[in-house]
Amino acid sequence: MATTAPVRVRLAPSPTGYLHIGSAFLALLDVAFAAKHGGRFILRIEDTDQKRFVPEAEEAIYEGLRWLGLQWHEGPDVGGDFGPYRQSERLPLYQAAAEQLVRQGDAYYCWCSPERLEQMRREQQARHQPPKYDRLCLGKTEAERKKLGGYTDRPVIRLLMPSEGQTVFEDLIRGPITFDNALQQDPVILKSDGYPTYHLAAPYDDHAMQITHITRGEEWIPSTPIHLRIFQGFGWEPPRIAHTPLLVNADRTKISKRKHPWAKVSWFRDEGYLPEAVINYLGSLMVHVPDPSNPDPSVDRDLFGLQEIIEYFDLSRVGPSAKIVDLEKLSWLNGHYIRQLSLGELVDKVRPFMEAAGLHVAGDPRLPAALALEQERLKRLAEAPQLLSFFFRDEAYDPQLLVPRGLDPQTALAYLRAAREVVEQVAARPGGWTAETLEPPFRDLAARLGLATGKQRGQLFGIVRVAITGRTATPPLFETMAVLGAETVRRRMDEALAKLEALAR
Repeated sequence: MATTAPVRVRLAPSPTGYLHIGSAFLALLDVAFAAKHGGRFILRIEDTDQKRFVPEAEEAIYEGLRWLGLQWHEGPDVGGDFGPYRQSERLPLYQAAAEQLVRQGDAYYCWCSPERLEQMRREQQARHQPPKYDRLCLGKTEAERKKLGGYTDRPVIRLLMPSEGQTVFEDLIRGPITFDNALQQDPVILKSDGYPTYHLAAPYDDHAMQITHITRGEEWIPSTPIHLRIFQGFGWEPPRIAHTPLLVNADRTKISKRKHPWAKVSWFRDEGYLPEAVINYLGSLMVHVPDPSNPDPSVDRDLFGLQEIIEYFDLSRVGPSAKIVDLEKLSWLNGHYIRQLSLGELVDKVRPFMEAAGLHVAGDPRLPAALALEQERLKRLAEAPQLLSFFFRDEAYDPQLLVPRGLDPQTALAYLRAAREVVEQVAARPGGWTAETLEPPFRDLAARLGLATGKQRGQLFGIVRVAITGRTATPPLFETMAVLGAETVRRRMDEALAKLEALAR
């Protein structure tokens, strides 16, 4: 995409809560677009909605973006030549701008009380009319308006929208979009408390901060005529605008802040997704990275990072269709990134999850050994405590699990007694307690017991598995026994023998 000025894009979240996954998508898009054109990515905090303001939300926005590895060139915390970058620190600028629009005749004071506006809306609904301000205050002085009903001495300023013709703009993703001006209403641009609405503050700051391209979610499409009217009122050239598609669930429903915990970026961190995997997945929703190993150019590569996203980024090819956040696909990707970690890196990343689950593993040599067995199966770091807990604590289980299908308690008891003897023999040998020293004598035991088929051996090994782990599915049995250590295996097998003896009575 050709540009005539250095590209400047901005992410402008409101600190009303956590960083939304949709904002993360926009941030990645902005970072890629700016880097592709040698431009700059600006972070602006739009905190003019004081009713919904959450004090800790701004820091949560910073943390979420930094966790993803997305860095901004200018912003409230890093400064820049066009600050302040926090809108609450720019109030006099907006107030002066709104007054200028009033003097020009492009805006006007409105003294209508909330009660009068509500009555107007009810009457419009009764007449099946679209809700729209009736311009009662337009052209009136305060004294003239005061004589009429529904007056308040705390006015707002409304933008005067054109009532005839059309407003047309070229969306960089969606192409030309047309609005009938007759359907537009005069929005409030400065509230009675002196704070601007988004409709004034955003376009004002986009001009003041020399933003060349506005990228924002498609929910803002209806607001575009208002913002273009602001630019027109000041005689400013508007930036190019691109409305990005919504992110939706796998069933194509909207991702709800209230219903879906994965609406917030911190959920992915807390569930043990690696930031590289999240970036990879979000990138796959906006770029196509060819697979050089496949002769078919239409086949995309699954694994790629930020540099590939930048290299293949093209705003015009993002497309308007909703983008699905498929958690299964993301988990699959995350598993790939987990397998690429060194064992030491994986231990460092998993340890906080283990400690949070009450598994105190600091300095425990069993953690790296256990993780080495589970790394192939791990898709999220948060799965580690559930997968690995039996290595570090005894867990309750149903004694019936010690009796495989097709066996009775007496036979299972005989098998486990024989296995317990093998454990004692291996523990006493000079070769050490390893998977390599455990497997041959157990296979010999299966042969002595006449368990010739794989299914029969599986019954023997299954009894041992449940006895030492409390589970029917674990990493390979002999590797698991080696990590648990002889003392733990002995003790757990003895406890399992007591359970089976009770069943066999």
